[in-house]
Amino acid sequence: MPRINKEELELELLLLAIFRLSGYDFRQYMKSSIMRRVQNRLNQERLSNIASLTERVIHDEAYLNKILGDFSINVTEMFRDPSFFNALRKEVVPYLKELPEIRIWHAGCSTGEEVFSMAILLEEEGLRDRAKIYATDMNEKVLSKAEQGIIPLQKMQTYTKNYMLAGGKQSFSEYYTADCEYAYLNPNLLEKVVFAQHNLVTDRSFNEFHVIICRNVLIYFNVKLQSHVLDLFNESLSANGFLGLGSKESIRTEANFFEDFNMKEKIFQKKELKYIAIR
Repeated sequence: MPRINKEELELELLLLAIFRLSGYDFRQYMKSSIMRRVQNRLNQERLSNIASLTERVIHDEAYLNKILGDFSINVTEMFRDPSFFNALRKEVVPYLKELPEIRIWHAGCSTGEEVFSMAILLEEEGLRDRAKIYATDMNEKVLSKAEQGIIPLQKMQTYTKNYMLAGGKQSFSEYYTADCEYAYLNPNLLEKVVFAQHNLVTDRSFNEFHVIICRNVLIYFNVKLQSHVLDLFNESLSANGFLGLGSKESIRTEANFFEDFNMKEKIFQKKELKYIAIR
C-alpha cells in the first residue's frame, strides 16, 4: 500500500474545494507559500488539521471569502526597488516617447502603489496624456482600495525616500494632500488608470501593451504556471514591448520569446520576430 502524506492530501482537497466553489485556482501556486498561509489560518482559528478548514470553506461562504483573502498577495510599496523605476525612466521611457499612444499593464497590482508610481513617472516625463495604465488583480477588495488612491500617512516617509532614489524630479509632497492619518493622491494622477479584475491563472489576454509590469507575483507560482503566465505576457505584448519582473524573479531559458534588456533590474524585451523567405 503506497505511503501517503496526509497533510499534502488535505491541502490538495482544500484547494480543489476552493476552485470548485469560487473559480479561483491555487493548485499551481508554490505549495510552501500556500501552506504558510493555511497554517496561519489554522493557528488563528485553533484548528487541528486542514480537513477542518475545508469543511468550513464548503459550508460557509463568508469563511471561503476569508480564505481567499489569506491567499491574495498584497505586499507592495510606492517606487519599490527604486533602481528598477530609475531604469524604466532612463532606459525604457525613451522608447515610449516615440509612440503615439502608450498602453501599460500592471498585472497583480495589489493596492496600487506601483501603479501610482508609474503614473507619477509618466507625468514627469510628459507622457501622461497619451498613456493609459491598466491595473488588474484577482482580488476585488484590494482593487477597490487601489481606486481610492488613499495611503496611510506613516508610509509616506519611506515612499518619499524611494521616489528620490528612483530619480524623482519634484517634491514628492506635490503629488498628494494629507490629514493626520492619510495621504490622498491628486485625482489627476489616476485619470488615465483603468482598474479591473483579472486572474492570471484562468483569464486570457485582453489588449496589446507596450509595457507589462508584474513584480513579485511569479515567485508564488510553480514552474508550469510561470510558463503559462509568461505565454500570456508574450501574447499581450506588442513587438519589442517590455516586461518588468521582481528582483527575485527570472525567465527560464525555454521562454525564448524574451531577451535581457536590463538583467540587473529584471527588465526584458520581447524579441522581434524574424521571418525567413522561402524560395
